[in-house]
Amino acid sequence: MADRKKSPFTEEEKKKAFSLEAQLCFSVYSTMLGINKVYRPLLEDLNLTYPQYLVMLILWEKEGINVSEICQKLFLETTTVTPLLKRLAEKGIVERRKSETDERQVLIFLTEEGRTLRQRAENVPSCVFEAMDLPLEDLEVLRGKLQELRQKLLK
Repeated sequence: MADRKKSPFTEEEKKKAFSLEAQLCFSVYSTMLGINKVYRPLLEDLNLTYPQYLVMLILWEKEGINVSEICQKLFLETTTVTPLLKRLAEKGIVERRKSETDERQVLIFLTEEGRTLRQRAENVPSCVFEAMDLPLEDLEVLRGKLQELRQKLLK
């Protein structure tokens, strides 16, 4: 429900702020559509979806972590991540194992095929960077600002 607090905008600014192009969320959403368009063919070659690729990035950094840690890193719920992990296991690139110290915990490990897939995926970030056609410094500033905004919105 929209908050009925007094707006910091003038009437003219309110009208302008109510347009589609003025919406930050639309800029982020439509930019993500473009980013997904760049990723799609790169990830098809790896037989991965974008969310599966994000999980693999986490596991290539550190495997043997539990499902809740993956959820936390992706800002997703277990009900979203568990099916992703099951599909990755069906593809033979990850393995789900019960923790030896706490059988309620499921730990995720890469298989040999999952480790090998990393080598095939190493060109993905540079291809995406090239498609964005912006200086690295600008992209780093943008990423930092988006992370700062995310942190404020999720608190």
